[in-house]
Amino acid sequence: MKIDILTLFPHMFENFLNESIIKRAINNHLVEINLIDFREFSKLSNNQVDDTPYGGGGGMVLRCEPLIDALDSVKTPSSKVILMCPQGKTFTQKKALELKDVKHLILICGHYEGFDERIRNFVDEEISIGDYVLTGGELPAMVISDAIIRLLPKVINESSYLNDSFMNDMLDYPTYTKPPVFRGLKVPDVLLSGNHKEIKKWREEKALENTQKRRKDLLEKK
Repeated sequence: MKIDILTLFPHMFENFLNESIIKRAINNHLVEINLIDFREFSKLSNNQVDDTPYGGGGGMVLRCEPLIDALDSVKTPSSKVILMCPQGKTFTQKKALELKDVKHLILICGHYEGFDERIRNFVDEEISIGDYVLTGGELPAMVISDAIIRLLPKVINESSYLNDSFMNDMLDYPTYTKPPVFRGLKVPDVLLSGNHKEIKKWREEKALENTQKRRKDLLEKK
């Protein structure tokens, strides 16, 4: 998979790309991530990429030209273009599973007060990571990239995410590790029994219990 991220602040991604699972995925050539600073595509003398909104109002609005010129420099017929936008559809695990099969993903990070409405004509989809507004689309782009990359073949063991929360419209079951007793809190006996049939049953029951307790809305949708 190839991910191109259009941003005004490429340095924000340095730690994201150079730590843990994401770094290993890049080094193992399981994903290619490129950062495109669309300020470099500005035709104005001061590399300006924003301007005051027509009709008045506070804040600055991203201009069409530099952003779309940057998009044209990397877009191909097989690309899927996604705009990070608080007005977009909320990102979910289901969407991550869908996007992991895209060969070339382009993520556009907005900034400032907003973007020229005409930019919407050049994207395939708009995605939000929640009902709140951030200073820019860089953090959402990292969130979405992380959720997708961990699902790619050979990035992590498939068994590590098959039972993840939201994979089957349920939350995950609780997990434990050593020691078997910590400050009087014991690991459930069934997990120490070696009886895999009973362990599987217990995990299914606890996943349902977790979902009922914490996210009953998921069961209602299901």
